[in-house]
Amino acid sequence: MSSRIKVMLVDDSAVVRQVLTALLGKDSSIEVIASAPDPIFAMDKMNSNWPDVIVLDVEMPRMDGITFLKQIMSIRPTPVIICSTLTEKGAATSMQALAAGAVAIVTKPKAGLKNFLEIDAGDIVQAVKAAAGANLRPLRGMGISPMVPAKIKIDEVMPALNASLNSAMSVTTDKLVAIGTSTGGTQALETVLTKLSRTAPGIVIVQHMPEKFTEAFADRLNKICAMEVLEAKNGDRVIPGRALVAPGGRHMQVKRSGAQYHVEILDAPPVNRHRPSVDVLFRSVAKCAGNNALGIIMTGMGDDGALGMRDMHDAGAETIAQDEKSCVVYGMPKEAVKLGAVDKVVPLNTISSLIEAYGKR
Repeated sequence: MSSRIKVMLVDDSAVVRQVLTALLGKDSSIEVIASAPDPIFAMDKMNSNWPDVIVLDVEMPRMDGITFLKQIMSIRPTPVIICSTLTEKGAATSMQALAAGAVAIVTKPKAGLKNFLEIDAGDIVQAVKAAAGANLRPLRGMGISPMVPAKIKIDEVMPALNASLNSAMSVTTDKLVAIGTSTGGTQALETVLTKLSRTAPGIVIVQHMPEKFTEAFADRLNKICAMEVLEAKNGDRVIPGRALVAPGGRHMQVKRSGAQYHVEILDAPPVNRHRPSVDVLFRSVAKCAGNNALGIIMTGMGDDGALGMRDMHDAGAETIAQDEKSCVVYGMPKEAVKLGAVDKVVPLNTISSLIEAYGKR
């Protein structure tokens, strides 16, 4: 960007405001133009100098963050990052914020805040930059997890596919759909899953999201979808009418037993700075399901999932990428297309019908 990203911090903790101001101020592309202890003070300051990105707490005096977020989205839609604690209550509240239009989640602990924020400074900076470039038009809300520092590629964790594996990929009666997404993905997934029937093929999902938040996310989807939506547990079957969401902070793989598929939940290092990683899921699907699978990569920052989708494509799976116009961030789909891993590039609103059609073949 030619100009600096203007950021407003809204948090009732003076320590949070001070530490975030210092951390963000170290990046030459970001300028913290103001901070406020609650939304009332924030709006007064914003009226004279509107920010490009707002970092917002959800539990504050005088006006809560959700109410403030809804006001912002109705007055002047602006990328908002929710700064939330890693608690069940914080996760549930943050899901409301994502539904109301927030673009990201940055987690903060109850104690040791200053040290935590200093360690994860790069994650916060990247979240602000991603939010500044977000396209708010396609979706009402979305979410991403903070990125972890290590950059481990999928080839270092799971061996690449080879021709000898293809013999295990004969057609079975069970089909599965694997979906990977990040920034903008929570609302994109809601758009897709709420349109699917109870007889849709089994779905496995990696959405970049922090620990604890995936359970609240899956619970919310389960209440509004015809399909059963669950945070995945080790050994869960992939069956028609069920969508399994990889738990935050752990990887998810698909395993095959005879003609049936189940998931395996793993404690392993982050891949592509993410845990769960889309590449880990997609590569396992390529190995265990081959041409019995449909792979879908949707809105998100970075390149996680591109190599795994190429593996799926090479193993005979059908592959789909969300198009640029309907993405909040056209990063992950773009990288998969560049690798020649994608059969079709389609708008978000057509993905549900493609999944249903695939399940009926």
